Amino acid sequence: MIQQPMNEEDAVRSEDQANEDHTAQAEAAQEEQEAPQEDTEQAAEGDDASAATEGDADLWRDKYLRLYAEFDNFRKRTMRERGDLVRSAGRDVMEALLPVLDDFERALAAGEGQDLEQMKEGYLLIGQKMRGILEAKGLQRMEAKEAAFDTDLHEAITQIPAPAPNMVGKVVDVVEPGYKLHDTVLRFAKVVVGN
Repeated sequence: MIQQPMNEEDAVRSEDQANEDHTAQAEAAQEEQEAPQEDTEQAAEGDDASAATEGDADLWRDKYLRLYAEFDNFRKRTMRERGDLVRSAGRDVMEALLPVLDDFERALAAGEGQDLEQMKEGYLLIGQKMRGILEAKGLQRMEAKEAAFDTDLHEAITQIPAPAPNMVGKVVDVVEPGYKLHDTVLRFAKVVVGN
């Protein structure tokens, strides 16, 4: 009989142990069920995020391609316009100079058998006409004689002893006149400088 209470205690302990084991197994099974659900939820969220990311990537790729195509069209159009501008840049000047060319041809045809003085006068008139046309287009002749030598306007061909003390560092003679086009030097004046 002494063994009976022990057996009951052992039975209670065994029963408690079995309950604890059963509870632990139930909790483990529940955690296993929850873990796949969480993984499934995370995977579903990941799929949604990846789908959204792919959608954004497609949208940005489309925007990039459209922008690239637009820029390429702009570049081609600009190159074409620049080429047209280069080809026709001097058109208005050429049209303005055509009457001068006609005058030269008429002077050459009429020059046979004419007086040298009349030919000289005709060429002076043609030169004045041409100078007037070019000045109307913005060409200006630079006056350099007796001016202080300026490297921004003049190109020194040579230096000579100054004919007067006040001509030191100034332009003594102009070999080739200089011209400006709208306040920009088109051709430097070739000058002789006093030393």
